[in-house]
Amino acid sequence: YKGVRHVNMESMYEYGSRAGFWRLFRMFTERNIPCTVYACALALERNPEAAQAMVEAGWEVASHGYRWWDYQYVDEATEKEHIKLAVEVQQKAIGQRPLGIYQGKPNENTLRLVVEEGGFLYNSDSYADDLPYWNTQYGKPILIIPYSLDNNDMRFSQALEGDRFFNYLKDAFDVLYAEGEKSPKMMSVGLHCRIIGRPGRALGLAKFLDYIRSMEKVWICRRIDICNHWYQHHKPITAKL
Repeated sequence: YKGVRHVNMESMYEYGSRAGFWRLFRMFTERNIPCTVYACALALERNPEAAQAMVEAGWEVASHGYRWWDYQYVDEATEKEHIKLAVEVQQKAIGQRPLGIYQGKPNENTLRLVVEEGGFLYNSDSYADDLPYWNTQYGKPILIIPYSLDNNDMRFSQALEGDRFFNYLKDAFDVLYAEGEKSPKMMSVGLHCRIIGRPGRALGLAKFLDYIRSMEKVWICRRIDICNHWYQHHKPITAKL
């Protein structure tokens, strides 16, 4: 398929925007659960109805880059321009610039370019911890809010049953919840509309959401809420914010 369109794959992604997104939208809004959406700016521009629904629901729309690219071998000037475009297009599409970014497939320049852009409060291109932490190697401190590729429907994309996903998430939550008695922990769950939005998979997510809602001392929030908490209560000693 090199150099040509893969129409079957395109239709699988299209399912996410046509049906999967709205199934997840109902699931979260009916439970009054907030979330953060990593959105490619080009996708926001091309799907204004979904973009507006996110804003009206009070969800955070963080950047997933201008479009879905692997930046491992992309030159610095191109990536810098794409980060600039991601901010500008999102601002135009929903009236809000992104405050967080998860490029997804970064390279060694990405974090520096994010810091140099000047408007991002946090970056999530890390899987390095169970809690946020500060990076100060590029002058101005930037908060790193680690993401997760294990609590993520992507790893089950070829063979995901709802109960299998629920059980994995529940086990992860239970371990962190128990550890939280002595030291609070953070759990991120990665979802994709085209994957978990399928009917046979969505029920497992619904069960997990209902499970964590039944527990005490659990804060279900957007990543920007975690970011704001960290900036207020856990500033690095050298921070000038």
